[in-house]
Amino acid sequence: MLARLAELPLLVVLLGLSGVIALVPAVYAIGVNDHEHARDFLYSALILLVLTVMLGIATAAYSPRDPSRSHLAALVLAYAVLPFALALPLREALPDTSMVNAWFEMISAFTTTGASVYPPDRLADPIHLWRATVGWFGGFLVILAAYAILAPLNLGGTEVSSGRVPGRTGVGTAQAARAADPAFRLTRFALLLFPVYGSITFLLWCGLLVLGESGISALIHAMGTLSTSGITGSTAFQDAGSGVAGEMLIFLCFAFAITRRALPGTRLAENRRPLLQDPELRLAALLVLTVTLILFLRHWFVATETEGDAQAALPSFWGILFTATSFLTTTGYVSSDWQTAAEWSGIGTPGLVLLGLAIIGGGTATAAGGVKLLRVYALLRHGERELEKIIHPNSIGRGGPDARRMRREGAQFAWVFFMLFATSIAVVAALLLLAGVDFEPTMVLAIAALTTTGQLAELGAADPIAYQDLSDHVKIILGIAMVVGRLETLALLALILPGRGRS
Repeated sequence: MLARLAELPLLVVLLGLSGVIALVPAVYAIGVNDHEHARDFLYSALILLVLTVMLGIATAAYSPRDPSRSHLAALVLAYAVLPFALALPLREALPDTSMVNAWFEMISAFTTTGASVYPPDRLADPIHLWRATVGWFGGFLVILAAYAILAPLNLGGTEVSSGRVPGRTGVGTAQAARAADPAFRLTRFALLLFPVYGSITFLLWCGLLVLGESGISALIHAMGTLSTSGITGSTAFQDAGSGVAGEMLIFLCFAFAITRRALPGTRLAENRRPLLQDPELRLAALLVLTVTLILFLRHWFVATETEGDAQAALPSFWGILFTATSFLTTTGYVSSDWQTAAEWSGIGTPGLVLLGLAIIGGGTATAAGGVKLLRVYALLRHGERELEKIIHPNSIGRGGPDARRMRREGAQFAWVFFMLFATSIAVVAALLLLAGVDFEPTMVLAIAALTTTGQLAELGAADPIAYQDLSDHVKIILGIAMVVGRLETLALLALILPGRGRS
């Protein structure tokens, strides 16, 4: 059964899974006696499943000439097509909404951006659950694609550690070729990763329930954390019943967006190394602690004195620590103590700090967006080595061949990606300016879309930016930018440029 399923085109399988996950809000709506929304999601699920069967029969004999590039093309096509299919239940549940708004909402959730054009009180709980489920599904797809599709092509950050040219495979033996076959890898890693991904989500849900959150709110926040979508329901994250204890539990789960080695039970060779020696985790800890200490200590050097400083010290430290980590992982949840922390530090609008953290992003092969920590680490190691060579021209680099490869080829590819990322920001910003958006909102929206951190619109600028107030042209530009930021420009270039065979 699974073998036959793996032989179907990836897009058909994903379309079928979209129909399956549409049953989640349908079942919930039945449980709360919301039969109208239950019918909307159930009918939509049946339509998607019937369409999947028809397409599966039509494409059963399809055999691509280059499976690796075919699956990469299918992944890109999924982000172009699936949001329209995912918008079908939303259109049924909200008949008065426009197709552009429904498409934007679904592409934002599917890319784990978390931006929303609807006020929370307009949507019923089943619709909020649908948004969170789509984001959770999109987060798992990103992790699965990183292992099964992007890694064999040296994309998604793998090129930094391997030192191989992005877009090429490096297969030699027949056994290695089978192991690198996308269909085989998709099935293998789906069976390996999904139980872990689902179990951690379930445990976090249970933990938030125990700490006082309502069932639907806890589930949405658990899904939003593991997928890094940062989606919330009718209850804002700051008002969740779990309080600081719930934030601490979610804070621990941010590790899964910082390093893939934190994911238990995957039995990968790289996961056997000590977790505390992981370069991405170390760099993330350095960045978060540096930002937290600078903003926290700023109170005594720059900020004006306020009443109740002693009582506000610990909540302020926690508010900065949690929010900085949240935006580094591109999740976008804001601590309930963030307002206290902002007043404590006296920084006013800390948008630039959060924008910088989101640009750096989380770990490779995780659901986080941004440039990725491993690429930043490679650039830092390269700069450190260049400084050593200035002081000691005849010195030999430390760390063995793997470290030298990361400092040379890895840093080169990291720099190329960083330049492509900066170019993407410039292009998206130029399009938004042409669409009539002012300069400051333009930069915030461009970075929010390309880093898949939609919550930056609320905190990144001096005044919050409401997505519902944007024109349809701006929403379309941002939606395309979300796909570019989610797939990464190197993967898109590897698909567009002609292949050169295996290396």
